[in-house]
Amino acid sequence: MIAEIVSIGDEILIGQIVNTNAVFIAKELNKIGIEVGQITSISDRKEHIESCLDEAKKRAQVIILTGGLGPTKDDLTKHTLCSYFKDTLVRNDMILGRIEEMFAKYVPTPINDENRKQALLPSKAKVLDNYFGTASGMWFEEEDRVVISLPGVPFEMKALITNEVIPALQKHYTRPFIIHKTLLTYGLGESVIAERIESWENQLPDDIKLAYLPNLGRVRLRLSGKGTDEVLLNSRIDSEIEKLYPLIGDIIMGFEEEASIEEQLKNQFVNKATTLAIAESCTGGKIANRLTNIPGSSAYFKGGVVAYSTDAKVNLLGVSRDLINEYSVVSAQVAEAMAVGALEKFGTSIGVSTTGNAGPTKGDSDAEIGTVYIGLATVNNVISYELHLGKHRERVLEKAVNKVMELLYKEVF
Repeated sequence: MIAEIVSIGDEILIGQIVNTNAVFIAKELNKIGIEVGQITSISDRKEHIESCLDEAKKRAQVIILTGGLGPTKDDLTKHTLCSYFKDTLVRNDMILGRIEEMFAKYVPTPINDENRKQALLPSKAKVLDNYFGTASGMWFEEEDRVVISLPGVPFEMKALITNEVIPALQKHYTRPFIIHKTLLTYGLGESVIAERIESWENQLPDDIKLAYLPNLGRVRLRLSGKGTDEVLLNSRIDSEIEKLYPLIGDIIMGFEEEASIEEQLKNQFVNKATTLAIAESCTGGKIANRLTNIPGSSAYFKGGVVAYSTDAKVNLLGVSRDLINEYSVVSAQVAEAMAVGALEKFGTSIGVSTTGNAGPTKGDSDAEIGTVYIGLATVNNVISYELHLGKHRERVLEKAVNKVMELLYKEVF
């Protein structure tokens, strides 16, 4: 089973928005055993939509389009599909009633004829109910191909995929099981990991594939398999994963499908009745943002200080100005003092800090660009880590944040 995803809209092609719709749809299709063979972005033009459909039908059984279903003249998808499938638009009174009710209840401006035209739908299409907007989804069948058109508004599209499209595809097709299991590793680069696991990788069964997904300071290892027996497939993949622990168990920090490292940290902090505070300089709040994106993080994360300037480190965290003058703001000593300051200010079990030169200039320190110190304080101990992370500002910051996640993980697990 192969699917293609087609995102329609000039706003995607000029970089005005990020195409998050395709990511969501691909994940949901994989969960039910439908493999995505291609993702394409095209403009709002009739000839582009038609040629894209012609090509996609040669490769895929399921084609899902998003976008171009609004009431304005630049939204051409519905009319193009009607022409493509040699169909005509007819008024759907049920959809019209829902649109009028939606305007009466939730929209301050009165409904107009352009809005009512949203109830004109191709007669051959199965209508997919959109309860959050005026653009209905449409399901076309031609021979053994299914073409599905959905609105581009993300929350409308997600509801239609979850409530309408996925259940309908499950009924329509007999599908294999596709299983992905992704190990989270922190602390080693892709090439070093590959060297460590080379013999294991060379002996993988032909139907179980390994993919390296490197990031800054972390690498995800994804094992994928496809088959008709879900239990057996799971067991075989788990068996291969077990063989990895003697090789790289020191850097494995869970599974992406089960929980992100931030979720794991929250659960472990809460289970151990341990609390955390953060003092960030060079990372500028990025660590706190990552942690607080997880619901329930307030149960352990008590607060943070972005002490970006020297004065903020002194006035907010109690770092000694003499210490700064002696060692500079980018130093192990200041990182440790910041971590202790965060711990004491918020009364937590653990305090963590970052201070460094991310570039492009050196700021208040002569330390080389790319130098970052991380401080980690507990009620019994304080330690610091010196990192040299390169010259690229964004890479330096992302690597520093990921290193903090790794160190916190090792501290509480």
